[in-house]
Amino acid sequence: MRLFKTIGISTLLLFPVLSFSQFRKYSNEFLNIGAGARGLAMGGAQVASANDATAGYWNPAGLTGVKDHPNVGIMHADYFAGIAKYDYVSAAIPVQDNKRTLGFSVLRFAVDDIPNTLFLVEPDGSINYNNIQTFSSADYALILSFAQNLRQSENKNISFGANAKVIYRKVGHFATAWGFGLDAGVQMHGERWHLGIVAKDLTTTFNAWSFHFTDKEKEVLYLTKNDIPVKSTELTAPRVVIGGGYNFRIGSAVNLMAEANFDVTFDGKRNTVLSSNTISVDPHVGLEVSIKDVFFIRGGVTNFQQALSDGDTLNQKKVWIYQPSIGAGFKIKNVMIDYAFTNLANQSNPLYTHIFSLRLNLVKKGSE
Repeated sequence: MRLFKTIGISTLLLFPVLSFSQFRKYSNEFLNIGAGARGLAMGGAQVASANDATAGYWNPAGLTGVKDHPNVGIMHADYFAGIAKYDYVSAAIPVQDNKRTLGFSVLRFAVDDIPNTLFLVEPDGSINYNNIQTFSSADYALILSFAQNLRQSENKNISFGANAKVIYRKVGHFATAWGFGLDAGVQMHGERWHLGIVAKDLTTTFNAWSFHFTDKEKEVLYLTKNDIPVKSTELTAPRVVIGGGYNFRIGSAVNLMAEANFDVTFDGKRNTVLSSNTISVDPHVGLEVSIKDVFFIRGGVTNFQQALSDGDTLNQKKVWIYQPSIGAGFKIKNVMIDYAFTNLANQSNPLYTHIFSLRLNLVKKGSE
């Protein structure tokens, strides 16, 4: 008797996109990880204060903070003990006497060497480990940014920015997807205060999936009662991030910058601090202490959720958990090196990751 009880990991990875043309609550989540060790150390509270090349990710309006010389940023991080790799590169180029800024960002999140157990069980029911092959699942995004100053004076600056995002996702040879989306944001700065708002996936970001199963793979999927997808479209609903920050002067050499952001989603009830059937609000809080604009110490808290208490054997008591992060940085002339130590889960279930990033002003020799 033919025995097919195999559940391939490829099928599990593709499960979220089997439905046709509908909103996905956690679509394109790799775009919500963050960018740059500074922002990650501050719990992702960046929408009001980001003013370098990483602003293309957080809030494109902040790119106008890049003056006179191009600014570039590079980051690499290993997640889950090196199983997943996340890379980020960005650049910002000021033009027209610093009135406008062009930027681009490239993100890649990938998991390599995933076992494909689709043919682990032979037709006679025996297990053949030699049939296990591996594949990679990778997500890519190219973000093209434009920012412009709307008002610039000694006491107040207002800027606007927009992103065009091109997304490419690949799961082994089984599936590929292309997507496109738009972001738009505004920043306002006073002598000490900062305000920012960004609308992500403004026009609804879509991923158009296509699938490429062989006849043999389709046979196994059919016999194991798995769906065999042909094409589908995954939609990402818009979200709005609102934030504000303030600089507290502590003597002549020390500055404390505090920022709070509120991530507002419209795709149904989520496990967040404020949640309804339509709208959910997820707060982010970050602090940065700078000493002579050379040394930096940072901290942040985000991802507030309710979870069942570990000590409750009846699984009825819920407690609030959160995701903490800390970091540091130092600046040497036109080079900034940042570090973040962040927890990918929550304070009671540590999955800590070390993240380093580099920011650099491309100053021509002799123009300093």
